[in-house]
Amino acid sequence: MDAIEKLLAQIKAEYDEAKPEKQQPKINVVKQFVPPPPKSVSLVDNLLAEVQADFAAQDEAEELRKQQELEQERIRQAQIKAKQLEALKNQAKEWLDKLDPFSPEGLWFERFSESYPSKLEAAIEYLQSNQ
Repeated sequence: MDAIEKLLAQIKAEYDEAKPEKQQPKINVVKQFVPPPPKSVSLVDNLLAEVQADFAAQDEAEELRKQQELEQERIRQAQIKAKQLEALKNQAKEWLDKLDPFSPEGLWFERFSESYPSKLEAAIEYLQSNQ
C-alpha cells in the first residue's frame, strides 16, 4: 500500500504543479484586454470633456431662449392688460357721461366714489366688478 500511496502522492503533486500552468494563459489573455496607454485615455477624456461642454452650452442656450420667451410673454401680457385697461377707461368715461347724478344710481355712485382718488377710478372699479 505504501507504493500505491506514494504513486498517488506523486500524481497529485504533478497535477497540482500542472494546474497553475494552465491558469497562467488565462491571466495572459486578461492582460491583453487591458486598456490602452494613458495617452489614449487622455484623448478619450478630452473628447468626453468637449462633448460635455457642448451639451452644457446647448443647455445654457436653451435656458436663455426659454427666459427670453417668458420675458416676451410677460411683455405681451402687460400690453394686453394695458389695452384692456385703456378700453375700460374709455368705457368708464362714457358711463360717467351718461350717468344722471340725481338718479338713484348716480346718488349711490357719488357715495361709492368718495373712497377713490377720482370718479374715473371709481367708475373703472365699478365696471370691472360688474364684468
